Amino acid sequence: MNKFNSAEDAIDWLKQGKILLHPTEGVWGIGCDATNETAVKRVFELKKRVDTKAMIILVPNEQTILHYVDVNELQVF
Repeated sequence: MNKFNSAEDAIDWLKQGKILLHPTEGVWGIGCDATNETAVKRVFELKKRVDTKAMIILVPNEQTILHYVDVNELQVF
């Protein structure tokens, strides 16, 4: 098990396509680079989750998500 000394260490880990566990408000989360298809598949496998079920992607603002999905402007709030 690895512990990170800085956010940069965690970022480097994610850039390598690795998965990490992180605390949230009440449970532990499983995270990866959402732009890395192999890492995302590994999370689905780890969670034994069907690939038709959605997962949460965290982005810094609503404009960022528009780089990854096609949406109608009326759908963005």
